[in-house]
Amino acid sequence: MNFQGSRRRGEDGIAMVIDFLLSNARLVLGVGGAAMLGIATLAVKRLIERAGRAADDEKVEQKMAESWEELSLVSASPTLIKKGIEGVVMKHVAKAAKQQKADLCQQPQTEVQPKPESKSKRLQLCVVSLQDRLQQYYHTRAALAPHEVQRAQSLALDICTEIQGFMHSRHPDMPLGEMNLGGSLLDDLQVVSADHACLLVPLQLEDSLWRLIPGEETLLTHPLHWMVRRVNLEYFPRGRSYWDRYLVGGYLSAEAVVNMFNKAVMETINWPSISGTLDCLVRPVLGGPDLRLEIRPEKEKVDSSQPLFISVLPLLREGDVALTAQPELTSPWINAWHLSLYPWETQRLAQLDASDGGNRRLTLKILKAVCRLNPALRPLEAAPLANLILHLSDSESDWSESSLDVRFQQCITELIGYLEQEALHSYFKPAVNLLSGLSEDQVDQMGFMLYCAVSEPEILFI
Repeated sequence: MNFQGSRRRGEDGIAMVIDFLLSNARLVLGVGGAAMLGIATLAVKRLIERAGRAADDEKVEQKMAESWEELSLVSASPTLIKKGIEGVVMKHVAKAAKQQKADLCQQPQTEVQPKPESKSKRLQLCVVSLQDRLQQYYHTRAALAPHEVQRAQSLALDICTEIQGFMHSRHPDMPLGEMNLGGSLLDDLQVVSADHACLLVPLQLEDSLWRLIPGEETLLTHPLHWMVRRVNLEYFPRGRSYWDRYLVGGYLSAEAVVNMFNKAVMETINWPSISGTLDCLVRPVLGGPDLRLEIRPEKEKVDSSQPLFISVLPLLREGDVALTAQPELTSPWINAWHLSLYPWETQRLAQLDASDGGNRRLTLKILKAVCRLNPALRPLEAAPLANLILHLSDSESDWSESSLDVRFQQCITELIGYLEQEALHSYFKPAVNLLSGLSEDQVDQMGFMLYCAVSEPEILFI
């Protein structure tokens, strides 16, 4: 901050106070830094505004004294976090927001007092409508253009057809179901840009030879890490099932299946030939634990220069259970399959919106876009946000378009609470903490951003 050219006595002291707070806040706050840092920022901002509005030295000192009372909360013991800090913080932030709105709408004393009608209009213009801002943000930043979605889906379907044709010709004995598209691109939940899709490859297992074991019943004891056991070996020895060749210790190994597809698809298919057929550059993304393809247009265009990544997911289905082979999620367990909760979450959101004409999915897409475009919030993935809305739907029934702003602000407040607890439990699997993958530093940064957004939501839409 540049304070050169300041003429008022006491401003140098304010600068020193601000520099001290911003440089030492993390040391003072410790683990609860996200909450306290948000208060410090708001209080410092009000200190500057008050000092700037004061007309003489006496008012400067008076305003500084008032602000120091607020800042005393910041220097309080970190144990306040364990004694209901959320309530204190939200009360303080609400007070600050109310004061800021009043300051913005206050008419300068030198101006002529407006008529009642014009004053009412001015107040409406002064307080920015969050409802309108959310709608604008959705249509300009979050929502995808129909032609962009159609292009991405068309390319993904073409790749799907090529891979399925290749597998049928090269491995006719491999029992595979009909390959299809899945994920957010198909479910109209993708935001910002149509840049990724999922190609689901169903594996067909004999019911009498295989049993899917829930994660809680395995030695891994992880509710999302399932295993697939080979059974009835005394009657049907190894070799009766095509998938017996990928057994490790009596279980169908997800890692072995992925390695097989990597060699059979990624390293074997003639991608240059397919690229020529599709008039785009198609190449596998090698070196990672997942199966991914990158698609780029050969001729760069303004509206289609964004690459499209397609994830190939070997899949097992039994009833409403969907297990995917994703070693990046189940490592280091080579036999573990990942239980995908995405179909359950998506179906539940759609059912709730259909029953009451709600906008839960719209709210989710706005939250996803905000997190994707904000560097501090980028570590928050879609799953925690979807479960956040599902949990909130249990206590809030009004998800109409007119309440979009209220629900959005509630989501921000609820998310702050989950971050303070460092736990957001899955709606369908409460034993799963969807925030367990976040570091302490990431939690602090997200908490700081969200606390500031409580009083100034506009910072999320920059």
